[in-house]
Amino acid sequence: MRLGAVALLIATACFGLGCRGTATSAGTQVDLDHLTFALPAGWQQVPPNSTMRVAQATIPGPGGPAEMAVFHFGAGQGGSVEANLQRWISQVVPNAGESAQRQTFDSGGLRITWVDVRGTLQPGQMGMGPNTAQPNSRLLGAVVEGDGGPWFFKTTGPDATLAPQRDAFEAMLHGARPRSG
Repeated sequence: MRLGAVALLIATACFGLGCRGTATSAGTQVDLDHLTFALPAGWQQVPPNSTMRVAQATIPGPGGPAEMAVFHFGAGQGGSVEANLQRWISQVVPNAGESAQRQTFDSGGLRITWVDVRGTLQPGQMGMGPNTAQPNSRLLGAVVEGDGGPWFFKTTGPDATLAPQRDAFEAMLHGARPRSG
């Protein structure tokens, strides 16, 4: 009964904050203004812990939990694709001999550019991110461009958790679609 009460509390809080999602076989369908996507199976939608976030999820895994946050600052807002990717890349000191991997593709009327970088996640600035350096981490970040966008997807956590989720993250991006606002 206690677990049910916690689930009800989370669902009520999420509803009150405006995040909309429904369970699908792949995971929870997330509907934002002008964008819809399905979280990968096993990822858990949670209420955003900041007014800057329009959606948020936790990702369980063997290295400990990881987190994905989705940001949207309004149509045409939030900076250029390149500025965001470079900012995210600079938040991780890559493992020796490695560099960030980038990919751009078009899918369902959206242009998606994303980055994958493994290494030490640096302490956050302005109250965001970890308080201390986090070795053996991974950052998967994407800028999704389309009508009403861009949207910014940022996923961080232990590499042991995110390495097996990399393909699921990419599949989630491929499945994103424009949505009537």
